[in-house]
Amino acid sequence: QVQLVESGGGSMQAGGSLRLSCVGSGETFDSYDMGWFRQAPGKEREFVADINWSGSSTYYADSVKGRFTILRDNAKNTVYLQMDSLKPEDTAVYYCAAYTNENRYDYWGPGTQVTVSS
Repeated sequence: QVQLVESGGGSMQAGGSLRLSCVGSGETFDSYDMGWFRQAPGKEREFVADINWSGSSTYYADSVKGRFTILRDNAKNTVYLQMDSLKPEDTAVYYCAAYTNENRYDYWGPGTQVTVSS
């Protein structure tokens, strides 16, 4: 089992940047592929980006491709989401999650709020 906690959210004007962090504790963090998701008010949670256990492979939703970058530092048990060129439609609660051997995201953090104003 792994415990996840996100940080780095806040309020930002459109065009700005934020960097979210997700720190994991518990079992071996570097054994998990990791993902970032977000949920805007009144909408379903949606996939944002993921990264494999070693950091050698990443994948992005079309809506953030070219603007967001997912990174990880296994020595620090941390996965990051660098968000540039932010848009008001990026406003959401952002969650990190760990992908387990059950082929699903089983472990989730509590989320961090990102608000982008125009």
